[in-house]
Amino acid sequence: MSETTDRPVHQGPLRVTRVEDDAVWRVCLARPKPNLLDVEMIHALREVFERARDDHKLKVVLLEGEGGHFSFGASVEEHLPGKFESMIPEFHGLFDRMLESSVVTLAAVRGLCLGGALELASFCHRVFAAPEARLGQPEIVLGVFPPVASVALAERIGRSRAEDLCLTGRTLTGEEAQRIGLVDELAHDPAAAALAYAHEHLIPRSASSLRLAVRACREAFADRFRADLQRVERLYVEDLMKTHDANEGLRAFLDKREPAWSDS
Repeated sequence: MSETTDRPVHQGPLRVTRVEDDAVWRVCLARPKPNLLDVEMIHALREVFERARDDHKLKVVLLEGEGGHFSFGASVEEHLPGKFESMIPEFHGLFDRMLESSVVTLAAVRGLCLGGALELASFCHRVFAAPEARLGQPEIVLGVFPPVASVALAERIGRSRAEDLCLTGRTLTGEEAQRIGLVDELAHDPAAAALAYAHEHLIPRSASSLRLAVRACREAFADRFRADLQRVERLYVEDLMKTHDANEGLRAFLDKREPAWSDS
């Protein structure tokens, strides 16, 4: 496996390393509070996929997290009134950039991969995870729901299993996630396993043919995803965030207390 001699490029909260003669970008989420997907991180990821779209030597983007975790998920503070109105469309735009880039995306998951982080990882073409990793969509515990997972997760694991995760907020180990198809391969070093997969199965292929194959595989899904996410985003912004309980759940989390639900 060849690796360029260039040092990793730090792009805000990301560390990007080009390997395999620039055919693979290792994109590492690098934040002290484990790799929080705040607006700065979202902007940086969007820029990566915008550059990826125009780099015709690039075949694979590998997403991973620095330290012991992939990511704790999206910033709860940025879900509060006055911030979510701009943050939610910005986050959803990231997935549009991923689709537009037409590169193969792999995720390497260790430790916690929750909420928006799982939406990001499960949107990738293939997910590699450590057996003891913890994956889940805990938004409902905070009185909200995950728009991207609500639309896209069923494509990966089926509607019943996707609804179970979105409606209960429970977390799965890497082994449990593999059994339902949320994780494709278990490895104690998931990043190394992802790179080995890319080296064996993707690097030998034509970059232009891979891009067209990615578009072909996701063409119909991309159309459905964009249309459905627009409707679900409106449900989140115009209905959910006008309820008492959505705001109560978010504030209770930040206050480190139990929420007082009013069921309204």
